[in-house]
Amino acid sequence: MTTDELIALSDKYIMSTYKRYPIVLVRGFGTKVWDSNGKEYLDFVAGIAVCNLGHSHPKVVEAIKKQVEILTHVSNLYHIEPQILYAQKLMENSFAQKAFFCNSGAEANEAAIKLARKYAYEKMGEGKYELITMKDSFHGRTMATVTATGQTKFQVGFAPLLEGFKHVPFDDIFALGDAITDKTCGVMLEPIQGEGGIKIPDDKYLSLVRKICDENGILMILDEVQVGMARTGTLFAYEHYNIEPDIVTLAKAVGNGFPIGVMMATDRVASAFQPGSHASTFGGNPLAMAAALATLETIMNDGILENVRMVGSYFMKRLHDLKKKSSIIKEIRGRGLIVGIEISIDGAQIVNECMNRGLLINCIGGSVLRFVPPLTITKKDVDAAVAILGEVMSDR
Repeated sequence: MTTDELIALSDKYIMSTYKRYPIVLVRGFGTKVWDSNGKEYLDFVAGIAVCNLGHSHPKVVEAIKKQVEILTHVSNLYHIEPQILYAQKLMENSFAQKAFFCNSGAEANEAAIKLARKYAYEKMGEGKYELITMKDSFHGRTMATVTATGQTKFQVGFAPLLEGFKHVPFDDIFALGDAITDKTCGVMLEPIQGEGGIKIPDDKYLSLVRKICDENGILMILDEVQVGMARTGTLFAYEHYNIEPDIVTLAKAVGNGFPIGVMMATDRVASAFQPGSHASTFGGNPLAMAAALATLETIMNDGILENVRMVGSYFMKRLHDLKKKSSIIKEIRGRGLIVGIEISIDGAQIVNECMNRGLLINCIGGSVLRFVPPLTITKKDVDAAVAILGEVMSDR
């Protein structure tokens, strides 16, 4: 079937919830993907920060193949060995003591919202249910998480939104302090705003958020769906700030492409969930956990964190060199291998031209080019990407 025929079928049978590019990707390995016409692309999108180990990583593939022949799914009515082993590994390398497994970032954030409210209800009774989130944030597409999201464009048409959410400016500790009332049960934010434009807060901001939460007896919830799993050069982004949150959510890269969400918390907070409080049919099933365990072990044991720090630094240097030559680059922001370039023109044309030349990137907010490549990229990959980007920008 030709590419045009496939796209025609897609348009006919699939809801128009995405503005898709006119290519059909059919194969991937490492940092490369290929379309249905056989064209090769250097992938600096990685499924939107999902394939952190690259496409079809051998260790993840082998773990999935082995597990699918043994046991794919049972139910959380029973104990599941790969789930237990993964939970142990994740907890031993984090602030947390307990995990809840689901299937996506939105589900993980939904679970975090419910846990925060349930914890406040158990400890302080009714009336303490409000969460403060940040303007320009993104937390998901469910009714609770789209309400938590601080971007009106994602909320249009879905009124009435849920009660109990306030939005304050990101990286403004005074605005956060002023928003807390006797109804507040927690603060939910991203350590780096991904969909909001790769916005990185002041180095002291998260520690001040932690202090405010402690002073007011409320929970600190970090959404690390996009920046967790080594994306910033540490396993979790909160490690850069010398703090420990109460709840962290993960998804995207947890299974290197296999759909998995995780909400993890301290024992103190997790105790608010009891049998019947929350559940997920597919969450933490054997196949998902086999993929997750292989991914985590590879990140921890195969030099991935060191590569992120080294190649991420090199990538930033090359981009700043490019900025000196390009009048359309306004600012470069990033940490590790989550990088944004704010430009003075519509980013869509840059994305399209890069795709035509074999580089996949994407644009957020109309004018910020986002780069979230596999964490296995090399300096050679960076050089190739920057060369294409330079060619495209020189035409503007």
